[in-house]
Amino acid sequence: MKIDFEKCGGLVPAIIQDATTKNVLMLGYMNQEALEKTQETGLVTFFSRSRQCLWTKGETSGNYLHLVSMQVDCDNDTLLVKATPDGPTCHKGTDTCWGEENKPNPLQFLSELQDFIETRHEEMPEGSYTTSLFRDGLNRMAQKVGEEALEAVIEAVNGTDDRFIYECSDMFYHLIVLLTSKGLRIEDVVSELQTRHQPNWHKH
Repeated sequence: MKIDFEKCGGLVPAIIQDATTKNVLMLGYMNQEALEKTQETGLVTFFSRSRQCLWTKGETSGNYLHLVSMQVDCDNDTLLVKATPDGPTCHKGTDTCWGEENKPNPLQFLSELQDFIETRHEEMPEGSYTTSLFRDGLNRMAQKVGEEALEAVIEAVNGTDDRFIYECSDMFYHLIVLLTSKGLRIEDVVSELQTRHQPNWHKH
């Protein structure tokens, strides 16, 4: 990773992003020493421009930022630091320095679920229900999607909201299994929906 510290007088901005939620937490500055300490300790460390010294985020509050990964931008003068926070990031007690709540987007879990299912598809561990679906073949997987969709419809019409959500969850899971078996992802479905949302879209 090549970083041009000299361009900005020895410091580069470091954008801190929650590695899980993808939310931006804060902006700090690093010099070469701060970068090396971050890499050595796994705790995000900055250079304080006001105090002219290194400071590790959380050294007084206990709200450390645990390093997950670092990337440098296309001009080699800005860092994107992905980290896991122990608590609120801002010194004012808020989750982020913009006063926003650092909550995950629940829809991200669909991608995480597909990642898990893809791992099952690659490893095919014994005793896994997902493995059994892949072994049963495409027709059976497609049939399960239809069965779960029908059960969701029945619950929507004659059941409770809790049961309706339960059956929808089954339907989504089996749909992702089916997508995986065909080398597709839930993001492909989202992309299609985004295309349909455009004003000039026309049904095929």
